[in-house]
Amino acid sequence: MRTTTQRRLAATATALALAAGLTACSDAAEPTAEPPAPAATSTAPQVEEEASEHNDADTEYAQMMIVHHQGAIEMADLAVDKADSEDVRALAERISAAQGPEIDEMTSWLQAWGEEGPQDADMGGMDHGAMDMGGMDMGSAMTELEGLSGAEFDRAFLEMMTEHHRGAIEMSEAHLVDGANAEARELAREIIDDQTREITEMENLLRDL
Repeated sequence: MRTTTQRRLAATATALALAAGLTACSDAAEPTAEPPAPAATSTAPQVEEEASEHNDADTEYAQMMIVHHQGAIEMADLAVDKADSEDVRALAERISAAQGPEIDEMTSWLQAWGEEGPQDADMGGMDHGAMDMGGMDMGSAMTELEGLSGAEFDRAFLEMMTEHHRGAIEMSEAHLVDGANAEARELAREIIDDQTREITEMENLLRDL
């Protein structure tokens, strides 16, 4: 009888010891909670500050290029209606489609910078030489184009738009020297690249007329 009781006590002690061991293992295996990650620091104010950084050259470039692009679109839209060549019409459509969004972009810059748009700014002191096309201003160029038709219109349009593009390239190259705003400088590079390619295209079209 004593032996049986001792065996039961020994079994109970063994079971308790095993249970205690399992509990200890379970506690040891439980992963330690990681501390929360630090909150990300917002960079929005810095981005906004960089985007608004500009100088007088940036302002004048945006104001003048808006006017310059408006003239190109006016000429291009006329060519879409009047050009005799399908290739000339297609080029005119691309010019109008590309320069419209660029006007919107530059207008948004002026608003963000707290600067006037070209319609409100005093632009009398700015260099308007880039607006000339073979000695003609925009009004004279449009008057001449409206009086032409057929191949004569196509040739005059291509010649005038080539000069107009060269003016935009000249303005953009000057801005890369004097401008401070990163977005404006990037657009200047794009205008130089895009309009240089279009000048080559127009020169090829002129040779085929």
